[in-house]
Amino acid sequence: MSDDLKQRALAYHAEPKPGKIATAITKPCEDQNDLSLAYTPGVAAPVREIAADPQNAYRYTGKGNLVAVITDGTAVLGLGNVGALAGKPVMEGKGVLFKRFADVDVFDIEVDAETPEQFIDTVAAIAPTFGGINLEDIAAPHCFAIEKALIEKLDIPVFHDDQHGTAIIIAAGLLNAIELQGKSLDQVKIVCVGAGAAGIASMRLLATLGMPKQNLVLVDRTGVVHRGRHDLNEYKQEFALDTDKRSLADAMQGADVFIGVSGPDVLTKEMLLSMAAKPVVFALSNPDPEIRPEVALAARDDLIMATGRSDYPNQVNNVLGFPFIFRGALDVQASKINAEMAAAAVHALRDLTREPVPQAVLDAYGLDNLNFGSGYIIPKPIDGRLIDVVPPAVAKAAVDSGVARQPYPRHYPKL
Repeated sequence: MSDDLKQRALAYHAEPKPGKIATAITKPCEDQNDLSLAYTPGVAAPVREIAADPQNAYRYTGKGNLVAVITDGTAVLGLGNVGALAGKPVMEGKGVLFKRFADVDVFDIEVDAETPEQFIDTVAAIAPTFGGINLEDIAAPHCFAIEKALIEKLDIPVFHDDQHGTAIIIAAGLLNAIELQGKSLDQVKIVCVGAGAAGIASMRLLATLGMPKQNLVLVDRTGVVHRGRHDLNEYKQEFALDTDKRSLADAMQGADVFIGVSGPDVLTKEMLLSMAAKPVVFALSNPDPEIRPEVALAARDDLIMATGRSDYPNQVNNVLGFPFIFRGALDVQASKINAEMAAAAVHALRDLTREPVPQAVLDAYGLDNLNFGSGYIIPKPIDGRLIDVVPPAVAKAAVDSGVARQPYPRHYPKL
């Protein structure tokens, strides 16, 4: 980060008052009558209704539009285990995105927990406040056990965005990219570098969507995840292959797809050249990708490429997913975000990319035109149509799969 950017970022967060989010009053509070309704004695009426039926909290409080963005600070951005408090600017930033893109309210919560069990107990204890839980920046492998335990304990959506948000956007873009390359998910050979939260969740989702696990080579810091290794946790074991491939270079021979959620410059030009014809490369390490687009595209003119950066085409950006996924889940009071809802989000994003791009989106990005193709395989984050297509798809999937407590909203379009 340059000194100029650093100073501008610090000033942005500090002035005119510290932080990025605040609370707002949603009811009039101007006179004695308003006060008597907002607090004592009037507040006793909804208290009694909720005590009689907890579901009334959705009618009389902000629970139904309130998400907790919660971290333990163990995997904050690319900065590692900086601690819960240091993660607060990121959690506030997540709140900004929830509100800006889907009008979802957020409390950011930073939990100073010594063990995953302490974290789980804390989140479970405060969960009645919220309509949903967004877990954020929690290191693997603990993130898997934490999310699983909370899903089992709670009756509201629990969603680890570093896992599933990333997976959903990767899947949407990848389905489009491999189709453009004349291939299909059930046939392509995929190499995924990075066996943490994003990598494991992405591969699980792709398997749900039709990728045979035997067509995937997962690579971690040690090398290829294979059945002969004795250092694999239960999550890596799920994707261990019976193979003689050991290095990333071995795995890349003849591969159709490279997905990188690891670190900078791990994919060499030589590895790229060893891939099959018409390859797809998702180099998603931020800020420095596994291979820079200018290097990759100079080496191969038959390539479709995506990164995690906004200054290149095809940005894999989680803001395309989590605000709208929660919007749909909250609007039907879903008890969880399940595989059906994730798949619905994938297909909604995939299909939106094929629609004509509105002029407002072109203007926002300074573009003359933008059409479905190698330079446009996923929607742009600032696309006003996202709120119209992703939440309805997610809500319908929740209703159809039996996890919704309310019917498909009347104000949503018919699907």
